[in-house]
Amino acid sequence: MKLDIYQVDAFSQHPFGGNPAAVCPLTEWLSDAQLQNIAAENNLSETAYFVPRDDFYELRWFTPTVEVDLCGHATLAAAWVLINALADAPDVLRFATRSGELRVTREGDELAMDFPAKAPQACEPPAGMLSALGIERAEVFGTDDYIVLLDDEAQVAALTPDFARLKGLPKRGIAVTAKSARFDFISRWFGPNVGVNEDPVTGSAHTSLAPFWAERLGKTSLSAEQGGTRKGQLRCALKGDRVIISGKAVLYMQGSIYL
Repeated sequence: MKLDIYQVDAFSQHPFGGNPAAVCPLTEWLSDAQLQNIAAENNLSETAYFVPRDDFYELRWFTPTVEVDLCGHATLAAAWVLINALADAPDVLRFATRSGELRVTREGDELAMDFPAKAPQACEPPAGMLSALGIERAEVFGTDDYIVLLDDEAQVAALTPDFARLKGLPKRGIAVTAKSARFDFISRWFGPNVGVNEDPVTGSAHTSLAPFWAERLGKTSLSAEQGGTRKGQLRCALKGDRVIISGKAVLYMQGSIYL
């Protein structure tokens, strides 16, 4: 069996920026074991698979170790492949996913993803989490991830977490964030629970980060940058209980998988 595969750098307009995702278009679903094995072989933070169904696409995302409920950068990458590499993609792409229907719209040279917004609530951090991040004290909030608020973006850049100690926490991952001089906010995201120690740009985390910062900054349109050594840029807009996450993407590699 021969399958097409694309590697797309999402949330970047240049190769080697943003967050790389693999995308495998399928005509029918492979077994879950095959999907997971391909993702493990790719060894990227996410591999996206889609199957066309009438006027929408079924979409699934896998890290090297698990299937996840939502992934922003791999959704952006899948939309880029549909629009730029495959024929006759509609202006509005509809995806059926484990997180419900998601829509991606072409807006000039950007792709805009329509995701459900999540409102973080203040919470107590699990024992040892802050020290594993190298932080003495901070405000902590929670949705699918822990959100750790720091006073200075330089503190975020300087973090060197102990990933072994962060594994096993009761949420998906940890977003550490601060107000920024160049953007409205910056962040880094750590997810050893899902086999990704640090994700360069986590679109799904911004379904929580965007409402979080919108409330603090008193604005509904926000610019953001995420990442440590490797970074990517996003635009977020709050619209009721939805957040529109926009960004660019670029093809890095195209090839074939042989099973």
